[in-house]
Amino acid sequence: MSLSSALNNAFTGLKANTRAAGVVSSNISNASNEAYGRRELGLSALSAGNLGGVNVASVIRHSDPALLADRMVSDARLAYSNDMFTFAQRLEDMVGESGTAGSLTDRVTAFENALLSAASNPSSTQRLELVATNARDLATTFNELSKEVQVSRQSADTAISLQVRDLNDAVSRLKDINEVIVKAKATGTETASILDERQAILNQISDIVPLRIVERDKGEISLFTRNGATLLDGMAFEVGFSTTGAIDASTTFANGSLKGLTLNGKAVSAADGGMFAGGSLASKFAIRDEAGVLRQSELDGMARDLIERLGPGGPDTTLAATDPGFFTDNGVAFVAASEAGIAGRISLNAMIEPASGGSWRIRDGLGAATMGEVGDASLIKGIADILGEQIAPSSGALSPVARSFVDHVSQFSSAMVGERVRSENAFIFQTAQNTTLKEMELSKGVDTDQELQKLLQVEQYYTANAKVISTVDSLFERLLSI
Repeated sequence: MSLSSALNNAFTGLKANTRAAGVVSSNISNASNEAYGRRELGLSALSAGNLGGVNVASVIRHSDPALLADRMVSDARLAYSNDMFTFAQRLEDMVGESGTAGSLTDRVTAFENALLSAASNPSSTQRLELVATNARDLATTFNELSKEVQVSRQSADTAISLQVRDLNDAVSRLKDINEVIVKAKATGTETASILDERQAILNQISDIVPLRIVERDKGEISLFTRNGATLLDGMAFEVGFSTTGAIDASTTFANGSLKGLTLNGKAVSAADGGMFAGGSLASKFAIRDEAGVLRQSELDGMARDLIERLGPGGPDTTLAATDPGFFTDNGVAFVAASEAGIAGRISLNAMIEPASGGSWRIRDGLGAATMGEVGDASLIKGIADILGEQIAPSSGALSPVARSFVDHVSQFSSAMVGERVRSENAFIFQTAQNTTLKEMELSKGVDTDQELQKLLQVEQYYTANAKVISTVDSLFERLLSI
């Protein structure tokens, strides 16, 4: 080997070591960056005449496309299960655990106990007032539950709008990145950093909808949902959605009051089996259009059952057919056509409101002109009895099986617990799966211990190449001095 060849070998080795040190430093500093792909130098032999040496051919970015795809799908499923669990848990908390003060079942029990207490001493104004107070509390609990359902539906509608905006922005940015990558490939420019940015964007939207990524020949990607909706394929497709200003029990997607998704102007579905199913976007639609509507209808069914049991045709024979009963629809008589949202409007008849001076009407009848016999507890007992009577409900939202009002409430409370348990189990499973996939992904990422070992090797190689250059320099000086 000539001195010139040795010098060239050492010089190219120094350049490669400098690049290697930069790559290792980059790996270590980005070890916690989930979008970062571990770098490694691609080296090749340099044949420049008879000089030889080493050439840095490229910087290789390592990634596992299959594992990334599985993890991003898992992100979407985790987001879906998290949203559904949060909704179920919030509603269960509002309904309350059976026997807990302030729970729905506790309100019903307190109302029944107040009736029994008043029946034992119907002349006691204090006991009649207690009936009115507990009845008002029961109606207020229905109001609050209904409000919570509608707030959740409204929040879901707002979240859909924000997620659609984020999705469109991300797809637009990915289109721009595609163009940069194609140009970089054509000019031989390094693309590792732009690929990191692309992965970061994909990670940001992976929980919104399950993604399927197809890499094209020139390095650009096409982006689809797992169920076939095209988001990016040369051109960026636009997802459309219009939010609704105010949502109540009568505002549903089924009756056309709420908007769905569009893709380049054409309607698409986010429901199970639809093109956008499976992520947090789908969970928002599920809460707004399915779970929230179902819970509201069940609450309305129970509120209607309570109103009709204590309305005209019930134990209070002083009521005319069109009179408001013990419970009203915001102060007026309830009509069957207005069932939607009645849980949010049910209220105690103003004639027997606590401190109104009309509590005697609980004993004598809402339609009574004057006070009757103060020892007559027949109406109070009738009210208590009909709450426990097995009656087939008028509302289609409840099971057609004849049940007592207490049974309807108990069944609803149990359903809330069951739904929370199911959604929690799904959430726990998806969390475990997602954690496992992320750990697998990290295991194939940057190992800081290994990178530090490489850095020590780079230092040794650098020292060796520097020593060769120093030695060759000394030999040249000797030759020149002869």
